[in-house]
Amino acid sequence: MPVTDGHRVIEIGCVELIGRRLSGRHFHVYLQPDRPSDEAAIGVHGITDAFLVGKPRFAEVADEFFEFIQGARLVIHNASFDVGFLNNEFALIGQQDRADLSQHCEILDTLMMARERHPGQRNSLDALCKRYGIDNSGRELHGALLDSELLADVFLAMTGGQTSLSLAGTEGEGEGAANQGSEIRRLPASRQAGRIIRATPEELEAHLARLEAVAKSAGAPALWQQLAQGN
Repeated sequence: MPVTDGHRVIEIGCVELIGRRLSGRHFHVYLQPDRPSDEAAIGVHGITDAFLVGKPRFAEVADEFFEFIQGARLVIHNASFDVGFLNNEFALIGQQDRADLSQHCEILDTLMMARERHPGQRNSLDALCKRYGIDNSGRELHGALLDSELLADVFLAMTGGQTSLSLAGTEGEGEGAANQGSEIRRLPASRQAGRIIRATPEELEAHLARLEAVAKSAGAPALWQQLAQGN
């Protein structure tokens, strides 16, 4: 479904991460493309022409969408595909200054990242969810908001490995910086003990559910479960 064939954006879904946590803010909208959807496309996303009747056009949400993403790092799976469509939508409404999102946002392609980390393997969003033990059982069709939530989990899993003792930003911060060692700072004995913040029942329940999902994917109990059983 190349943009050069006249295909249009019919759904946009984004979630916001701040400090490696979902902030609760998101942007989600269905759009009227002013053209019928191909049967093949409907088979992928399940969004029919009848459903899109009365939905806003891109021009009506362009400012709000741009405000949501401006200056941010956009984490996108197969970024060239999505960004090409979004650039085209801005161009079609005469907003040429916004028709190259790379001038306004940092764009990170998780497909390229996955290919570098897992060469020769399947690196679709579904494959990455399975590889990292992320529950995608609700993903029967392609949906922009659900996909963005799953991709957030995948991105955090892919970038969450700590390989040094650095707990704060240092010179060289960024991709690959985690592989650089850092000096260990010893705290004075007179320093007041830190406050222990214990997990809530809801957080513990979510944690156990994630461990069960990891165990199911791996075919064996997660290391955390093995340690708990050992105690």
